[in-house]
Formats: sequence, structure tokens, C-alpha cells
Amino acid sequence: MLKYAVINQEQEEVSSGVSIIQQEHHYIMAAMQASQLYLCVEMWEDPLSDRQRERDAGARVKRSTRSCQHQGQRSPPHNRGGRSETHHCSPPQDFPCHATLELCLCAPRGTEEKPAVNAGDAQMPSDTMNDASPQRLAPARGRKAGHRGSPCALLAQHTMRLLLLAALFSCSCVRGGCEPKIVNIGAVLSQKRYEQVFKDAVTQANQVYGRDKFKLTAISVTHKANAIQMALSVCEDLISSQVYAILVSHPPQSNDHLTPTPVSYTAGFYRIPVVGLTTRMSIYSDKSIHLSFLRTVPPYSHQAHVWFDMMREFRWNHIILIVSDDHEGRAAQKRLETLLEERETKAEKVLQFNQETNLTALLLEAKELEARVIILSASEEDAAAVYKTARFLNMTGSGYVWLVGEREMSGKALSEAPDGLIGLQLINGKNESAHISDAVAVVAQSIQELFEKENITEPPRGCVGNTNIWKTGPLFKRVLMSSKYPEGLTGRVEFNDDGDRKYAHYSILNYQKSRLIQVGIYNGTQIVTIHQEPFVYVKPTMLDGTCNEEFTPNGVLIKKVICTGPNETIPGRPIVPQCCYGFCIDLLIKLAMTMNFTYEVHLVADGKFGTQERVNNSNKKEWNGMMGELLGGLADMIVAPLTINNERAQYIEFSKPFKYQGLTILVKKEIPRSTLDSFMQPFQSTLWLLVGLSVHVVAVMLYLLDRFSPFGRFKVNSEEEEEDALTLSSAMWFSWGVLLNSGIGEGAPRSFSARILGMVWAGFAMIIVASYTANLAAFLVLDRPEERITGINDPRLRNPSDKFIYATVKQSSVDIYFRRQVELSTMYRHMEKHNYESAAEAIQAVRDKSQRNPDPSRPPPFPCPHSKLHAFIWDSAVLEFEASQKCDLVTTGELFFRSGFGIGMRKDSPWKQNVSLAILSSHENGFMEDLDKTWVRYQECDSRSNAPATLTFENMAGVFMLVAGGIAAGIFLIFIEIAYKRHKDARRKQMQLAFAAVNVWRKNLQWFSKGQQPRSAGLGSIRLLFLVCSDRKIRKAQGVKLWVQLGLHP
Repeated sequence: MLKYAVINQEQEEVSSGVSIIQQEHHYIMAAMQASQLYLCVEMWEDPLSDRQRERDAGARVKRSTRSCQHQGQRSPPHNRGGRSETHHCSPPQDFPCHATLELCLCAPRGTEEKPAVNAGDAQMPSDTMNDASPQRLAPARGRKAGHRGSPCALLAQHTMRLLLLAALFSCSCVRGGCEPKIVNIGAVLSQKRYEQVFKDAVTQANQVYGRDKFKLTAISVTHKANAIQMALSVCEDLISSQVYAILVSHPPQSNDHLTPTPVSYTAGFYRIPVVGLTTRMSIYSDKSIHLSFLRTVPPYSHQAHVWFDMMREFRWNHIILIVSDDHEGRAAQKRLETLLEERETKAEKVLQFNQETNLTALLLEAKELEARVIILSASEEDAAAVYKTARFLNMTGSGYVWLVGEREMSGKALSEAPDGLIGLQLINGKNESAHISDAVAVVAQSIQELFEKENITEPPRGCVGNTNIWKTGPLFKRVLMSSKYPEGLTGRVEFNDDGDRKYAHYSILNYQKSRLIQVGIYNGTQIVTIHQEPFVYVKPTMLDGTCNEEFTPNGVLIKKVICTGPNETIPGRPIVPQCCYGFCIDLLIKLAMTMNFTYEVHLVADGKFGTQERVNNSNKKEWNGMMGELLGGLADMIVAPLTINNERAQYIEFSKPFKYQGLTILVKKEIPRSTLDSFMQPFQSTLWLLVGLSVHVVAVMLYLLDRFSPFGRFKVNSEEEEEDALTLSSAMWFSWGVLLNSGIGEGAPRSFSARILGMVWAGFAMIIVASYTANLAAFLVLDRPEERITGINDPRLRNPSDKFIYATVKQSSVDIYFRRQVELSTMYRHMEKHNYESAAEAIQAVRDKSQRNPDPSRPPPFPCPHSKLHAFIWDSAVLEFEASQKCDLVTTGELFFRSGFGIGMRKDSPWKQNVSLAILSSHENGFMEDLDKTWVRYQECDSRSNAPATLTFENMAGVFMLVAGGIAAGIFLIFIEIAYKRHKDARRKQMQLAFAAVNVWRKNLQWFSKGQQPRSAGLGSIRLLFLVCSDRKIRKAQGVKLWVQLGLHP
């Protein structure tokens, strides 16, 4: 957008980002940012007469990006002698427009040197400039009142206006804004050494995000001694620079929890987002107080999730909860009690204490209870006092378990901690450098998304006299809270509705012999799944570690989550982050929102659903696949198309089915391929041969009957020419015409016997044509590829052979089903040799009609190395989806072994009832139906079973080729006929000449016999006669006739 400034003689004014200060006859325009361009205009004067001023008005205009500073020195006014002089103000090296614009007019020059105002001065408020520069604003002596309206001054004023507009317009048009927009990010850091870390993180973010649209700039300060100083520093150093966001770390003193508060209050007033780095107090989750506060760490109260999972893991059903009577203690108590209610249990006793509570009496009350598991939430000082009292009461020895958080095992509390204490520590919780890097990346990513929005306003500039909130601030906060940064140095960074970090990893520590020993790691609710379309799709992430946006065919944005697992496309199958989405992922997101839990998703390592297999050829069996990870503690929940069956239900808990289905059979659709002779399919080749032979036999018989019959045309009128009778050609035309129902215009048989044969032939032709038409419709219109098998009871399945191969997936529920069914044992023995490692591999084998050896370690059990996989038995939901997407596949037969897909959990899981209720609720409100329409029942192939079949060019191409052949044959025969006709005409002409010569010769003989002299033409006739007779063909054909006509014998 082009911005311009208006210069006013009388007053100081700001217009479109350009500040102008005018002092008597000394005009100064301070440079402010306008379309990435800075301008500086200066006028000066000498104490000469008004007439001289009008005659010698001069000005200099320069353009710069940083400040307006004199690069050269003026000579004293008395030495210049009233001459106009131009002194240069060169632009800096990084000046974007690469040009300097100067203009010299005659100007009244003053006796006092007036310094130019730089950009920094121009950015100061007007009241500050008045106080700081009294000399600059003092009126010049010798000033006449009428000079303000002098023509030279007005001319100079308007000239400067035009120059300013031209300079701004030219640079803005040539460079399109010249440079990316400068976006400032502020930071309040705990120590000075982290400022360089902050700058390096901003530099790295500039290389990844918004290269053309914006450029990030780092502005940082350190913590101040008190809250007032901190608030003033935020206003003067950060907000005055128009920062888009402020990062704030925890102060270096561990007991100082108030320092981030003034930063949150001050920035929150203007709705500028604040990203906390290491602040973990639960009070910052209250958005009624801290309006725009987010953080890359979870609050202390979230440790209740770890306590709850440890209680479930070790079956601690009776606990005592001791909490301090403060905000942090109450927050931890509320969250833990909420989790216990979901398990339909509660703490045996909840004890609260404060500074005045008698801890001895409090712990004696706890000692009288049966519970021996004590969970403590308190500050360092309070925790140290509790430990000391508990040791005095012998409550820290054998038989007691003390479970605490991070505060309760640090500082003073750790010095009094008893042996055996179990505590938590957030991994990377105090790594400020890592949190700075992740926070800058999240802010940069969100700014890039923010700039794609409309109506983006600038952040406020300063706090003095400014009570307006940043209108874009709430929008920017929402963008930040919805951002996802999966590959952070501290792990996956996402925020919940309170602005707290969702995913957190904790080290589980045990205090032994005055030192902390790590005994475990907690990384949230672990979800295991498997790649099985359409329930779970797996695709690689983009270069920045995020998932690209995709939409369903209905136009709905696909929800994706980051899942770690082996990459099948890379040799060695390394564990890498990938994008997972689909039916089950949407269901997982819905459950997490309903039940309020966080999760991390990973793909099963061996790619199997789970079955029991023997260990080292012993009788001991262990579960593999997803079942093995769930039972082994590597996962807390299975969210995948896991079939519910009795064998699995003996070891894990299943939710209510989220998808009902059964087993079906997938085969390759036999699509009929039309050939050029498709129109000949209704009759066999023998029948076609007999029909063709019959046509010609009937034609010959018609010709003979009509020729030898007394009533035929040859006998009725002997004088009639032979061409009018039924010739062999006419009989052939009549025979084909009757067969093809083309109508006979001429050449019909005349005799009664021939006509009887014609009627019989017409009846024969009617039957043949009707039969052909019916069979043609059956072959070309109503043709359907016959299903290979009719279902599970098809004889080819019940009586397997190597000519018909079918299979399923190894160690799956289908494999278990066939193995356990006695009546299907024959089928199982056949399938066991051909089973595949995955459903996708088997489906591809059906499509390719070729099957590689499933187990390279064994010789192929097939009769040949490339046997066909004719049928694949698997879950109906998956196979029906595959058939709807891949048009060369089709499911056949009725469903059998009806079952359902459920979510798997460990036995006695507290989530069982809530998960089942959530699934039932989703069935009732139509959510499951929507998922089914979106992912399973979406059709990409047209259903041909209900649509009327139509003929295509491929079906009738042979008929068109037949017509083309007839045309080509007609053209070939017409040339033959023309050549024959010409040859026949030539011979006829020769015969006519021969007959004429014979007549002349006979007359000459008559004259000679009478003794008269023959005519002279006789010799020519004799030569012509010999010439004609010399032709061998004429001699053979007409020689006898000639000799007879000559009256001679041959």
C-alpha cells in the first residue's frame, strides 16, 4: 500500500506513518517507516532579507532506510556567500532501492547549523522530544511574521510534497514493498547468556518460515528485581517495539513465582500472546486471570495423571492424599479425584494442611488408616516438614510408599526425603535453551499462518496513553493454541484448551542412599495401532515434520496425528514420525475429547494384530503384535480394527463394538474382453460354416430348378434373352437377401419347384436370424462375469486343490477362526501354506493374479513358482472398501463368522466403562454412521449390478470391420469389372472386324468364281482376316465359326 506524508508549516503532525517537525524557518521531517521506506527532508535559512529568501530558496531531499545523517560538513554560512550548496547524505549499504534522490532549490540559509533528526528521534513521542531537545524547538531570531506565507516557502513546501510522493511511489512500485515485513518477537529471559540462544533460534526460524512475507527480529530483556520494574521493562523495551508475542522464562530463583505475572498481566491487557517457557504453577492455567498465557510445559497439577496411572499399574487401590492448603495443592487434589471418580474409586482419606496445622496429629491420623500408599503435594518447605515428621513417626520405612511430584523432591525437601521415595521429574523441564527453540518455532509457524488471514492489524506501540487492545491478538492466540510442532527439542508441542502443554514425558525417580535413581519413564497414554486402510492410513510427514492438509471427498478436512513407527519404504525399517489418519484416528480424537485424556500414537513394531505363538519351541506361549504390546505394558490402549473373539477376550478387555462386520471372500472380477469377432459368439464356428454353405447350396439349387423346369423362364419364352432368366448370380442374390431379410426386388424364381425351395429357405432364415438375435443379446448385453465361488460352502473351498488357491493373513483372528473350527480343518491346512504377512500384500496378489512365496525360508508349496491367488478371506469391512476403491475386485458370497471391531484395553482397566459409553453414545448420535460414510462406504467404482448394461464399440467393432471389409471388397471388384469390361469390348470390336472381313472375302470369291475381277479391297480384307486369325485366342474361340462361314473345312 502506498503511504504518503503531508507537510504542514504551522504544526507538528503525523500522517501515514511519517512524522514532521517544523520549527520557524528550519523545516525537518523525521523519517518513519512507510512501505519499508524512510524519507528525510530538511530546509535551512540564512538571516537575509525576505526578498533574498524568496530568490534563493533551496532544499535538499534524500532517501534512506535507516536514518537521515549528514555525511559531509557544510561550510560556514558567511563563507558560502549566499550560494546554494548540495551536501550528500549517502544511503547505507543495505538500502533496498539502490538510489539517492536529491533536489536543490535556492533556499535562505541560516547562520546556525541545525542537526538533522534521525529515525530514532522521530520515533520518540512528541512530548519526549520537546523535553529532550529544547534548543531544536526554540524560535529562531530575526524571524519575520510574513515569511510563512512567502511564495518561495510555499513553492518549496509543495515541491517537497510532490517529491515525497514520487519517491514513495517509485520505490513501492519497483520493489513491491522492497523487503519482507519486519515482525518483532520479544523475550524475558532468566539470564543474559540465553539472549544469544534466542537470537539463534530466531535466525533458524527465518530460514524455515515466511521467507518472502516476513522476517523475525529478536528483542530480549532479562528478569528485573521486582514486578514494577518488570512491567516497565515490558512496556518500554518490548511493547514499544510492537512485538507480536513475548516469551517468558521462569526466574532463576526457584522460590520466586511472581515474576512472570507482571509480564502476563501487561501483555494480556493488550492481548499480546505470552508463551511461558519453564513456568509450571497451576495459576497460569486460569484464563480469567492470565488472558493470553500459553506455555511449553505442563503445570504441576498434571502430575496427577502419572500418579493415577502408577496406582493402576501397581494396583494401589487404597491411598492417602496429603495436600497443602494452597492453589497448587487444591489443583492437584481436584485433578486426581476426577481421575479416581472415572475408576469408580476414591482416596481413603484426603488431608489438607497449612502453616498452622499440627503435622504430627495429621500424620497420626493417616497412620491409623489401612492405606500405606501416601501421595503428597506441597511446596519444598512444607514437604521437608512432612518428611521430618513422618520419619519421627516411623512412617517412612518398610510397608509405606511415598509418591510425590517434582517440587516435593527438590531443594530443601530432598535433604529430608526418606529412602524409597518415588518422585517425578519432567524431562527437559528446566532446559531453557530447548524450550526457547521450540517456542520460537511455534510462534514463527503461527505467524506464517496468521499472515494468511485477513484484516491483520499492527500490535500496539507502547503503553503510555494507550488503552486499546490489539484486535488481532485473540486471533493470534487461537492460532497459537491450535498449532502443532511434532519435532521439537523437548518433544511434541501442542496445547490444550487452557494453553498448557498436552504431551509431557516424566522420569520416574527413586531416592536411594541420598541419591536419585531413574527407575522408569512415563510418556502419557500410549495408543498402539496398525496400518489397515481405511481404518488407519499411514503417510510420511513433510520436510518440516508436519502433516499436509487433505480433504475427504465430502470436502471435510482430514484430521491427522503424528504416529511413530517403522517406515516400510526405507531399508532397515527405522522408527520415524509419520502421519496417521482414518476411521480409527477420528474415533480416537473423539474419545480423547469426550474423556479428556492425552495420547501418543505409535504403530505396532511387527505389523501384526496379535496371536499366541510358542517360545523357543516350548509349551509356553506369548502374544505378539498389538496384543503383545498391550499385555507387555508398551501400550495402554489398542485403537485399530481389532476383531473381538473369545481367545483375545480371555486376556484383555474389549469395549463395545464400534464397527459390526463379518468375514467375506475377495476375488478378481472377470471383466469380459470384447474381440473383433464378438458378433459371431452366438454361433459356434461349425454352425457358421453350415449356414454359409447352405446359402450357396440353396442358390445353386434355385438356379438349376428354375433352368430345367418347363415353367421356368428359359422354357416359357424361348425367344427371351438369357439375361432375363434366373441366372446363377440372381439366385445367389435371392438366397442372401432372404437370409438377411433385405428384400428382393428382382431375380425371383419363376418355376413352382424353385419357389417351394425359396419358401423353405425363408423359413430356415427366419429361425436362424431369430436364434442369432436372442443369443447376441445374451452374449453382449446381459453378460455378467460369473462369480468364481458362491461362499464359504463352495466345493472349491471345501475340497481344496492346487488349481484354486485361497489364503488369509498369518496369525490374525481369521487364521485363529479357521484353526479352531474342526469342520474347517481341511481348508485351514490348505490356507496355512499360502497365508500372507499382511492384508495389503494379499489383496495385491489377487489383483496381480500372481503370488510370490510368502516365506522365503521354505520352498514354495505351489506346483509352480508363480501360482495364482484366486481368493482372499478377510474382514468384510476392509474387503468391501477395497472392492469399492479397486474396480477390478469384487466380494462374493454371504458373510460368515459375524463379529465386530472393538478397542482393546488391559484387564480391569478404568477406561473400559467410559470408552464403551462413549462408543454407544457415538452410535446413537450418528457419529459412527458419519465415519462409516466418510471412510468405509465411499464408492469410487460404479456399481454395474443395478445399472442396465449397454453395448460398446468394443462389442460391435467386428460388425464395423465387416462393413469396412465389404466396402474394400466392392472397390476391389469394381476395378476388376472395369478391366474385364474393357477387355470384352476390345474383343467384341475385333470380332466385328473379323466378320466384316469374312463377308468381303466371300464376295470376292463369288466374283472370282464368275470370272470377274475382285475389288481392290479384297487384299486388305485378306490381310485383316489373317491378322484376326493370327490371334490364338480368336482362333480357338471363333476359328470353327470362321471356317464354316468361309465355306471351308478346318
